[in-house]
Amino acid sequence: MIRNQWYVVLDSKQVKDKPVGVKRLGEKLVFWRDSKHKVRCAFDRCPHRGVALSLGKVHKNHLQCPFHGFEFDSNGQCVLIPAEGRSTQPPAAMRLNSYPTYEAHGFIWVWWGDKAPADLEPPHFFDNIDERFFYGSAIDPWKAHYSRVIENQLDVAHLPFVHHNTIGRGNRTLVDGPKVIWKNKKMMYTYVFNRVDDGSKPRSADKLEPRDGQVHLEFIIPNLWQNHISEDVRILAAFVPVDDENTLLYLRFYQKFLPVPFLGKLVAQLAMPSNLRIAHEDRGIVESHRPLISSLRNNNEKPIKADAPIIEYRRQREALQKETR
Repeated sequence: MIRNQWYVVLDSKQVKDKPVGVKRLGEKLVFWRDSKHKVRCAFDRCPHRGVALSLGKVHKNHLQCPFHGFEFDSNGQCVLIPAEGRSTQPPAAMRLNSYPTYEAHGFIWVWWGDKAPADLEPPHFFDNIDERFFYGSAIDPWKAHYSRVIENQLDVAHLPFVHHNTIGRGNRTLVDGPKVIWKNKKMMYTYVFNRVDDGSKPRSADKLEPRDGQVHLEFIIPNLWQNHISEDVRILAAFVPVDDENTLLYLRFYQKFLPVPFLGKLVAQLAMPSNLRIAHEDRGIVESHRPLISSLRNNNEKPIKADAPIIEYRRQREALQKETR
């Protein structure tokens, strides 16, 4: 995983009025909300005796340990050791290892890595999804490293084989390009030009020009993806790393063709079983990948031209990993 990045880790609805313990990025973390409803995150371990703080509660705006009642403020500093009384100041070392958080668009991010810089900017999101969209959502577990799940959504050549009865109908096996454009250091667009094999050779990416409104894929490093189907319909996925062998796919269907709030939300949610079925067509195959974690220098694989988006992702992922070593 890439250090010093904003990762989507939870849906906002998952953190309510009680502490929530989850495994993310290979670590056991606890999330809770303070009195201003801001989400906080720390290691799910009390520094006193090592028990899970997620078994405790939020008491007077403090995270309270379930074992001896130690209380920690929103910055992770211990502010009360009951056995030593309220007149005793807890030592500065009695504090939680914590991560900065950010909440927007119904997602919770954590800044996973070293001490965050003072000028830390908020995470990026898709600027073409706004409040006019309604979405339905689902959370789906995959027994695969998050990099493999990401690469599956950047793979433009598998559609007529894995999804031949759904989104891959039409036998468009020939891949022109694909054309990959980096919008900035963190955002990559992939334009798909698949067609039926008529005996001609695939066209190179430099011969292809995207059309206005063309279906394309958008990916924000490290773990956000969007299928831009039309101006009114999108599919979004957050590939949430649990550990090196497990990923949670946070899948959403966005629509704005039905602008009535209740019906718009209902239609979006009713689309989710179909989207999950398509995702499950991929899941078993992706889970069979060996080695588990993708790599730019994987000698066991022999990439082809159609793998250009995957290679670009691997290059940028490796570059960012080197920056944080």
